[in-house]
Amino acid sequence: MNSAETETHATFYHYTLLKKKVLPKSLIHSLVILPVIWLAAETVFISWTSLFFFLLAIPVILWIQYVISRSVLMIVSHSYRKRWKFSRQMPWIGYMPDQYIAYPVYRRVHLHSAWIGCCIIGILIPWSPVSFVLSLFFWHLWLMIPRFIVLATLRGQRKDGMIKITGLEIAYYMQ
Repeated sequence: MNSAETETHATFYHYTLLKKKVLPKSLIHSLVILPVIWLAAETVFISWTSLFFFLLAIPVILWIQYVISRSVLMIVSHSYRKRWKFSRQMPWIGYMPDQYIAYPVYRRVHLHSAWIGCCIIGILIPWSPVSFVLSLFFWHLWLMIPRFIVLATLRGQRKDGMIKITGLEIAYYMQ
């Protein structure tokens, strides 16, 4: 392909960086230490069986958040499949955008995940052991903290921008 064909067939996106934030490493270290402290407190104040419920709560809450996020994305956006993936990278563990994503979509997905996840945990209270419910609640909040940091960072910005999350960086662009 020559340069004339490239210009007629290629799509060029021009984004202007409006805000950039790098998460401090101290926040990541705090997030890593927090589960250890929570588990120690649960085993001391509730029971040694809390260890089992603590470990069981991780995949359960990840699955709940995944189902909620996918459901919201199916309703809101039709082209989400290639833009979202399951991440294992700290602090973005869970279902996160892999490319540029519209800020309103990101906001809607994570706010719905937060409140619907809390409602599901609340529904489980009468039928689940206390340590399991507390572990679910802990992991839910622990996974949502970095997402809320993104929302707090972008508070006051125009709502029609694009977000790009890479490593510890949060970048907010305008197209």
